[in-house]
Amino acid sequence: MKRRTLLTAALLSTVATPGLAGIARAADPGPSLTQTGSTTLDNQALFFVSYDGLVNNNSFQKNGLLTYKGYQYAVWYTADRNAVVGRRVFGSNTWSTVKVGHTLRYNDSHNVISMGISKVDGRLHLNMDSHSDGFTYVKSVAGLMDNPAGLSWTTSRFGAPQSTLDGLALTSQFTYPQFVSTPEGRLQLSYRVAISGNGRNALAEYDGTSWTNLGEWTSSTGTYTSEHGSSTARNMYLHGIDYDKNGRLHSFFTWREQNGAVMCNSGGITNHDTGYVYSDDRGRTWRNNAGAVVGTTGSSDRVSVTDAGLVVDALNPDHSLMNQESQFTDSAGQPHALISYVPGRFGQCTTNYVNNRTANGRVFHVRKNSSGAWQKTEIPVPLNSSQRTKLILDKYDNAYAIFPFCRIAAASKASGYTDWRILFDGAGLNAFGEVVIDESRIWQDNFLSIMYQEKSSGTTPSALRSVNFSLPA
Repeated sequence: MKRRTLLTAALLSTVATPGLAGIARAADPGPSLTQTGSTTLDNQALFFVSYDGLVNNNSFQKNGLLTYKGYQYAVWYTADRNAVVGRRVFGSNTWSTVKVGHTLRYNDSHNVISMGISKVDGRLHLNMDSHSDGFTYVKSVAGLMDNPAGLSWTTSRFGAPQSTLDGLALTSQFTYPQFVSTPEGRLQLSYRVAISGNGRNALAEYDGTSWTNLGEWTSSTGTYTSEHGSSTARNMYLHGIDYDKNGRLHSFFTWREQNGAVMCNSGGITNHDTGYVYSDDRGRTWRNNAGAVVGTTGSSDRVSVTDAGLVVDALNPDHSLMNQESQFTDSAGQPHALISYVPGRFGQCTTNYVNNRTANGRVFHVRKNSSGAWQKTEIPVPLNSSQRTKLILDKYDNAYAIFPFCRIAAASKASGYTDWRILFDGAGLNAFGEVVIDESRIWQDNFLSIMYQEKSSGTTPSALRSVNFSLPA
C-alpha cells in the first residue's frame, strides 16, 4: 500500500448527533450502576510505580480478570514477587490462589500477567513478565476451565513455566501479550515484536493441539511528516483487539514515531492519529474503514502509516495522545473507542505529557454509528491523571467510561451518547490509578467487575481488590 490519506468520506463530528445513533426502544433503560459488593484478592500485593503505572493494574492487560462458567479468575504478583492465579465461585468472597512457578524479574510495570482460555480444550493460558525481551508462558491441564468444581485448584494443574509457546519461539523482543478467543474456540495471542517507536504487531494461534506463528501484520517503516519534522520508524499501539458477536476482529490504534523531531517540544510524546482496521478472516488479512485490504499477516504487505483510509480521528503529535486506551463493540458489531489527549483549547503544544495530561487531559468517545459515519464526543469529566480510561457497553449499548481512580461516567445510547455524567466517584476505594476490567463478564451476566490496587508509596505492598456493579437488567 503506497499512500497515506485521511478518511474524507466519514468525517468525525465535534459533538455526536442523537438522530444518527439509532433510536433505542422505549423500554430500553439508560445507564445505571448498583454496587453489589467487593472482594479482597490480596492484602499485600506487590507495589511499585514505573511508567506511571502498576504491574498488577495496567489497563492494557488482556485479561487480568475474566469470568468463565460460573467462576471468576484473576492474576497478579504477590509481595514476594510470585506470579499467582486466583479463582472464586460466584457468591463467594474468598479467592483461592496458586503459584505458577515464576517470580517477577524487574520493577517494570509493563511486565503484566495476561490470561486466555482455549475453549477447544478447556485450558487456561498465562503469558507474563516481558518488556522488549523474553516472556514466560504457563498453561493448565486440559479441561480445568470446563470442570472447575470437579478439579482441585492446585499448582499441579499447571505445567512448568516456559520461555516459548510449547517450543514455538516467537521473538527475543516481546511485549504486550493479549489473548483473544476466536469464535471457533481457538486462542490467539497478540504481541509486539521489537521496541517502542520501532516495532510490529504479530499474532500466534493455538488450535487445541499446538501453537502456530501467524506472523507480523503491521509495518514499522515508511515516512511520517508533521509540521515540525519527519520520522521513518514507528510502532502501532493497539487500543484493543476484539471479536464481536458476528466474528469480526476489530482494532483501534495510534502510531508512535521514533524520531522526536515530529513534536513541537521534546517533553511531549510522539503519538499521533487514531486509526482503525478490521479482519473478517481471523486476523489473516486486515481492511481499512472502506473495506480495502491494507495488510496480510505474515507477508511483506503489512498495515503501514502510509496506507490510505486508516485514520478516523486526525491529531498531530503535539497533544500528548495516549496509546493503548480502550475499545468495545456494541450489540450490532459497531466499534467504539475511548481516546484521551490535551485539546487545542489548552494550547497547541504540550511540553510535559504527564503534567499537561493531568492538568488538561480530556477523554473522547469515538464510534461508528449505524449509518457507517464516525462520530466523536468529548466526555465532560476532567481526566486528572496521565493514565488511561476503560470502556464498556451494557446489553442496551449504553456506554461506561471507567476513569483512573475508579471514577465511572456513563452515557445512554438513546441520547446519541451526549448525556455523559458521573455515576460513581470512586470515593472510599483509595484506588491508585488505572484499573482492570472483566470484559468477559459484561457479555455473560451484565455485571461490571473492576480490579484495582490501593495507593501506597515506594515499594510498600498494598491491597488488591475488586468491586462489582450490576448493570441495567
